[in-house]
Formats: sequence, C-alpha cells, structure tokens
Amino acid sequence: MAKLGKRTRSARAAFAGKENVTVEEAVGLVKSNASAKFDETVEIAMNLGVDPRHADQMVRGVVSLPNGTGKSVRVAVFARGPKAEEAKEAGADIVGAEDLMEIVKGGTIEFDRCIATPDMMPIVGRLGKVLGPRNLMPNPKVGTVTMDVKQAVQDAKGGQVQFKVEKAGVIHAGIGKASFDEAKLVENVRAFVDAVAKAKPSGAKGAYMKKIALSSTMGPGVSVAVDNATGN
Repeated sequence: MAKLGKRTRSARAAFAGKENVTVEEAVGLVKSNASAKFDETVEIAMNLGVDPRHADQMVRGVVSLPNGTGKSVRVAVFARGPKAEEAKEAGADIVGAEDLMEIVKGGTIEFDRCIATPDMMPIVGRLGKVLGPRNLMPNPKVGTVTMDVKQAVQDAKGGQVQFKVEKAGVIHAGIGKASFDEAKLVENVRAFVDAVAKAKPSGAKGAYMKKIALSSTMGPGVSVAVDNATGN
C-alpha cells in the first residue's frame, strides 16, 4: 500500500494548480500519471445542471467512440429462433430466452450489455429489479431493443458506450485506456462530450454542463474547461 500512496502523492503533485485545462492537457496529465501495473481506464465524469428525478430532465443516450474503449464487452442477447442464431453469429457471449431469464433471476450476471428483440420484452421486463439498477435493462432509445440483433451486438463489441445521468446529476464513463495515443483519447473525449451535449433534455435550465473531469482508474481527477471540451 505504501507504493500506491507514493504514486498517488506524485500524481496529486503533478496535478496541483491544474484546473480547467484543455482536453489535450488533461489527457496528457492523466496518461503520464497512470502508473499502475495494469492498463488503467481513462474515465470521464460530468456534472450536469439537471435533476433526473424529473422526467423532462433525464439524460441518457449512446455514443460510438471513434477509437473504441479498449475494453472487452460481454454481450447477452434475449432472442429466439433465427434471431438467436443471428446473435451467436455476430459474436454474442450469451444467448437465450426463458432459460437466460432464470439464470439472471438467480443472480448470475456475466455480461456488460443486454440486448433483446421486442418480442422478448415481456420476459426481460420481469428482470427490471435486477437489470435496472445496473443500467443493463434493454431500451429502444439506446438501440438495445431491436430486431437488428447483428448490428446491436457489433456496436456493443465495437466501442459503443451507453450513458445515463445518476441521481446527483453526474454521468460517469470509461472512454479509453491509458495506453491509447493521446490524440485518440482526445478524440474519444470530445465525441463523448458532444453526445451528452446533444442529449440535453427539454427541462434543463441554466448551465447544462457544470463541470468535466478526467482521471485514470487509480489516479486523481483533473478538471477540463467546459468550453474547450464542447468546442464552443
């Protein structure tokens, strides 16, 4: 633990006095201070001026990052017959119907993304209390309730990121790995921020994007100038 403490102190020293920097500078700082023995995830946190308890202030969406996430995504698909075969051929990790529902209901959730064909939703709907809190419930708004199972699986495997604002008005997401080139991370950050900007709800009042910060899995955060991140 002493080593971790030393790394953290070093990173905090490097970040001292660095606030509201450009996306490029923030990415450079995060990358250069990601010194764990594994390839750390670069994460973004955005504080939004919304109250998601109100339906007209809910922020959710999906974005395909231009350079992927660097993460291996496990995909489960609820489908039958030809669509189940289509899902398997597209690379889905788990495919099923009632049998998969029973597995999930029993507490075994070995996937990061859940896709369903529309006819499966009466079955999947019974798993709301299990999948909902984990942000895994299939939803047509983000393309996870669809007949185009092949495309949905390929999108999930290819670096597509779903986002949903939490109770405190915060959105968190992984946007790449510390091993990525700086330019690719910058591109991913801007694509993510742009997607959240486009998802601005009708009920949002005042400043929509209040604060943006980048960090690595084991490192401290550095704030990014909102106007620089949004390109405005």
